[in-house]
Amino acid sequence: MDSIIAFFQHLTDAQWLMDNGGLYVVVLIIFAETGLFIGFFLPGDYLLFIAGMVVAAAPEPFATPLFNLIYWCTLLSGAAIIGNSVGYWFGKRSGPYLFERKDTWLFKKKHIYQAKHFYEKRGGIAIVIARFLPVVRTFAPIVAGVVKMDFKKFTLYNVSGALLWVFGLVALGFALGNNAWVKEHLEYIVIGIIVVTTTPVLFKMIWGKFHHPHPHPLEEEKKAEQEVL
Repeated sequence: MDSIIAFFQHLTDAQWLMDNGGLYVVVLIIFAETGLFIGFFLPGDYLLFIAGMVVAAAPEPFATPLFNLIYWCTLLSGAAIIGNSVGYWFGKRSGPYLFERKDTWLFKKKHIYQAKHFYEKRGGIAIVIARFLPVVRTFAPIVAGVVKMDFKKFTLYNVSGALLWVFGLVALGFALGNNAWVKEHLEYIVIGIIVVTTTPVLFKMIWGKFHHPHPHPLEEEKKAEQEVL
C-alpha cells in the first residue's frame, strides 16, 4: 500500500516523471484509464495538466516547444482514442454474457437497458462528456459496446472527446508551466482539478439518490425494456 501511495505522489512530480520514463509513462496511464476495466482509479486529468508543464520545461524530442506540444498531445490523444476503442470492444464482446447473467447487488440488467436508451436518446455526446468525468470515462465506452452503439458514431465522438480532453488540459498546463506561482502551489492546483472533475459525479449520485427514488426493480426493468423497444 505504501508503494502505491508513493507512486501516486511521484506522479505529481514533473522531475520524477522525466527521470522515470518521461511522458511515455503518462501515455500508458492514459491508455489504461480509458481502456482497461481496472484503470478507473488512475488520475488522468491532473496527469494531463502536469504533462503540459513538463512539455513547457523540457526541450524533447524537438527544440521547438510548439512542436513538442503537438507531438505529445498527439501521442496522448492516440492513447485515449485506442483506450476507448479497447473498452468498446470489451463491452461488445462481453455484452451477451452480461445480458444472460443473473442480477447481483453489483450488476443489474436494467442498467444495461437504461444505458442503451440513454445512448439512443442523447447520442454520442455522452462519450464526449464522459471524458471529463473520472471513473465514468473508464466505463462509458464499455457500456457503449455492451449496448452496441454504432461504431462509426462511437469513433467520431471518441476522437472528438479525446482531442478536447487531452489538448485542453495539456495546453492549460503548457501555458502555465513556467509560472512560478503555479509551480509553488501545484499540490493545491491538483486538488482543485480533482474537486472540479469529481463534483459533478458526486452531485449526480447524491441528487439522484435523494430526489429521484427508484421504483420497484422489476417495474423499472420492464419500463426500460419497453423504452428500448
